[in-house]
Amino acid sequence: MEKVEFLGLKNCYRIFNDTVDLIATTDVGPNIIRFGFVGERNEFIPDPPPDKTPSGVGGHTLRHAPEAIEREFPARDPVAMEKHEGFIRLTQPTDKTGIQKEMDIPVSIKGNHLSIVHRLYNRGLWPVELAPWASSIMADGGKAIIPLPSRIPQNTGGPLLPTSCIALWCYCDPTDPRLVLGKKYVVLKQDSKLQGSYKLGMLVPDGWAAYYNNGHLFVVTYKYQKDGVYPDYYSSVECWTGMAFELETLAPFVTLKPGASAEHVENWYLFRDVPEPKNDDDIDRNILPLIKKAQQSA
Repeated sequence: MEKVEFLGLKNCYRIFNDTVDLIATTDVGPNIIRFGFVGERNEFIPDPPPDKTPSGVGGHTLRHAPEAIEREFPARDPVAMEKHEGFIRLTQPTDKTGIQKEMDIPVSIKGNHLSIVHRLYNRGLWPVELAPWASSIMADGGKAIIPLPSRIPQNTGGPLLPTSCIALWCYCDPTDPRLVLGKKYVVLKQDSKLQGSYKLGMLVPDGWAAYYNNGHLFVVTYKYQKDGVYPDYYSSVECWTGMAFELETLAPFVTLKPGASAEHVENWYLFRDVPEPKNDDDIDRNILPLIKKAQQSA
């Protein structure tokens, strides 16, 4: 780990190995403003203007659901940094909602993989219901890939109750060309030439989502909790696209008593030289093996 200046922010920490690096800043946050292969492009948009994303905050951030105007306090304040054995901890001052955000980042990266621990504390005087919500603002021009639960023909032993849920926001057109519904996967593309925004949420028991961009594949895995109640019609993964792209994972709702905390862990992987997926068969052939490799190493 080394202290660096990045994009005009003087108090940043670069964590790296021979394969990938990330940069976290203490000037605002908690926020990781770079992740990518060493010496190559940033897979994130580190700090877009407010008209590029709903929050105006780029990189990787921590929020709490359900989304509401009262909860929208962008991570623009400095954060405290503590060094621990094996990781650094970034802690934001308690915000106006009484919630304090914390992020643990490893100081040793193994190959192309690292784990980020997200934590929310209730510093208020009464219990609060919320869900930890991790959001990464991805670089333009890519596409998210989200798995659907297995399709099982009727009357062949499958469950009688529904196994899939896709939530669409009120401003979304189901016929938008950025949305591609396959038999096994849902793909949402980022295209700056198209007007308007699009957001969807999905129940994803498989515990992963990915973002493909120009030969690179960013994979996020997380622990799906079968009995958990997730926000936004049971969405454990959400995507927003417009002039930028947000790839998000969520934990189930919890009721935090004063002083209590909730955690949500994302595992990150970055792969190179991945062929662009055009359909379900491409994803099965070129991407699913990488996902299985990632989940086995988590």
